[in-house]
Amino acid sequence: MRPLHEKNLRTFVIDVARWNLRGGLGFQLLRLLLLALIGLGLYAYSYQARYGLAVTGMNDIVSWGFYISNFTFFVGVAAAAVMLILPAYIFHDPDFHRVVIIGEGVAVGALVMCLTFILVDLGGPLQAWHLIPVIGIFNFPSSILAWDVLVLNGYLLLNALVPAYILYCHYKGKAADERKYRPFVFISIFWAFSIHMVTAFLYQGLPARPFWNNPLMGPRFLASAFAAGPALITLVLAVIHSSTPYKIERTVFNKLRLIIVVSAIINLLMLFSEVFKEFYFPTHHSSSAVYLFFGMDGHDSLVPWIWTSVGVNLISTLVLAFNPGKSNPKVLLPACFFLFIAIWMEKGIGLIVPGFLPSPLGEVVDYLPTWIELSVTVGIFALGVTIITWLIRAALIIEQDYAGS
Repeated sequence: MRPLHEKNLRTFVIDVARWNLRGGLGFQLLRLLLLALIGLGLYAYSYQARYGLAVTGMNDIVSWGFYISNFTFFVGVAAAAVMLILPAYIFHDPDFHRVVIIGEGVAVGALVMCLTFILVDLGGPLQAWHLIPVIGIFNFPSSILAWDVLVLNGYLLLNALVPAYILYCHYKGKAADERKYRPFVFISIFWAFSIHMVTAFLYQGLPARPFWNNPLMGPRFLASAFAAGPALITLVLAVIHSSTPYKIERTVFNKLRLIIVVSAIINLLMLFSEVFKEFYFPTHHSSSAVYLFFGMDGHDSLVPWIWTSVGVNLISTLVLAFNPGKSNPKVLLPACFFLFIAIWMEKGIGLIVPGFLPSPLGEVVDYLPTWIELSVTVGIFALGVTIITWLIRAALIIEQDYAGS
C-alpha cells in the first residue's frame, strides 16, 4: 500500500485497477475466461442488432423471453443487499458490518446485469434513447416502466457511491463520517424495496394477463428475492473465506441461513396459495397456470421445468430449515446453490413465458431461447461476475489494510 500522504482520489482509482490486473495464475485464467464470454456475448448481440429480434426465440405471441426473465430475477438479487444493510448500518451488527460491503458489491453487479438485459431486449442500441429522461419519450409519471428506469438507476448510484465513499475514507486511513452517508443508507433501504415492487407492478398492472394480475405478485417478489439474494451472497462469502485471507465468521453464515429460511418459507406459502387459487376452481383465467404445470394442446416444454423448480425449492428449504450437520458447509452451500437455481427457474421462464400463453386467440406455442439469446445472456453474466470480482477484490484489500493500521 502507498504511504498515507500519497493517497488521493487519483491514486485510489489507479490502485483499484492495479490490484485487479494483478493476481495468481488461477485469477488471471478466470479473467481471461470472463473476457472470452463477454466477447461471445458481444458477437451474438452484434448479430441480433444487425438482423433484429427475429433471431431470438421470441415471437408475436411470446414477446418477452430469456432477457426479461433474467432481468426480473436479478432485480431481486440486487434488492436482497438490504438484508445486510439493515443489520449492519441501522442495528450496528458487527458480524454483518464486516461483510455488508460484499453484499453491496453483489448488488451493483446484479443491477448492471439488469440494465444490460433491458438494453439487449430493446433489439438495438439506438432504441435506448427512449429511456433517457428529457431526451426520450419517457411518459413520466404515467408509465410504470419510467418509474422502473428511475428506481433501478437510483439504486445503482446509492449502492455504488455509499460504499465508494466508505472505502475511499478507509483507503486514506481514516473512518468514514457516518453523518455524511447515513441518510443515503436510509434512502437505499426504501429504494431496495421499491425496485422490486415497481418491477412487480409492471406485471401486476396488466389486467389482460391474468397470470400476472395477482395481488400477491409484489410480496412474493420480495420473499423470493430475500431468499435467493442471501443464498447467492452466502456462496460468495464462502468463496472469499476459502480463497482469501479475509475470513468470515460462522455466525454470519448462521444469520444468513435464518434469513434465507424465513424468506423461502414465506415464498413457498405464497406459491401454494397461488396454485390453490388457480386449480381449486379453475376458470378460463387459469389457462396460463394449466399450460405451465400440465401443458396444453401437446405443448408441455415448461412442465418438467416448473416441477423441477418447485421440488428443488421445497427440498432446499427443508434442508436449510432443519439444518442437518449444524451449518456444515458441505450441506449448507449446496442447499443455498440449489435454492438459488430453483428460484431462478421459477421466477424467470416459469413466470414470464406462461403470462403470454395462451394468446387472446387461444394460440399456444413453445418458447425456447436461441443460441443468440443464450450467448448474450452468458456474456451479461460474465460482465456481472467481472464487476462483482473487481469491486470485492478492491474492497477486501482496503478493508484488510485499514483493519491492520
